[in-house]
Amino acid sequence: MEIPFAKLHGNGNDFIVIDEFNKLVIPDDMKGQFAAIYCDRRFGIGADGVIYLSKSAKYDLKMRLLQPDESEAEMCGNGVRCLAKFASDAGYVKGSCTIETLAGPVIVAMETGGEDFLATVTMTDPLFDRKDIPATGSGEYREHIGDFDVYAVNTGVPHAVIMVDAVDTVDVAAVAPAIRRHASFPNGANVNFVEKTGENSIRIRTFERGVEEETLSCGTGATAAAAIVHKLGYTGDVVEVETRGGPLTIFLKHGAKMQGPATTVFTGIIPF
Repeated sequence: MEIPFAKLHGNGNDFIVIDEFNKLVIPDDMKGQFAAIYCDRRFGIGADGVIYLSKSAKYDLKMRLLQPDESEAEMCGNGVRCLAKFASDAGYVKGSCTIETLAGPVIVAMETGGEDFLATVTMTDPLFDRKDIPATGSGEYREHIGDFDVYAVNTGVPHAVIMVDAVDTVDVAAVAPAIRRHASFPNGANVNFVEKTGENSIRIRTFERGVEEETLSCGTGATAAAAIVHKLGYTGDVVEVETRGGPLTIFLKHGAKMQGPATTVFTGIIPF
């Protein structure tokens, strides 16, 4: 058996895409194990997750994202853009599409020109109440954990957001895991360290739940960080976010939209 795959990335947040639009390729009970094997950067293809693209009963497409620890993420902003690019290139959709995710339907508007691909994703509305994140307690989330004041919001997945003077001085690998697994987050949380760099710009570093390490970019994390700094009154409703892998633009006037690129790295065949 041979399994075709594509490798794509959104600002360095990279994914293996398995096309199940016309038929099941990886049995559901093996999807997590497949991700654990092939996301390995030394013994596999190497990726932050495996995206399974299939048809949806209600919408244009369905996305499932299995992570290197075999868990399934509710949503992924960079992954949605990669899925949309793959589906557009395959001729499954054109111009715009609605993608079913565990966090709800996500609308993607696509712009293509030559090799360039840019997508604007209508994200799920940011949720600040603890019950919606989810987090223990009631009301909006602000806790002091270790040396940090931590805010939290759900932008499709739970995110902790921490304002710092300079993100490059933070030892993310050392301090993020305790916050990611803090008892106040029953499902865990991604952890974002945020530096304000201008009137409407921020720099961000993200430790991702499921990947269990820092990634070069996180679309839901960029949205979460922008939503928090906007809520705190630090920026306007358009926020330029610099991730380690490249820029994203977050629009917050009505709900939340994220704009960014997606790139196909290569395609291949897995002998299985």
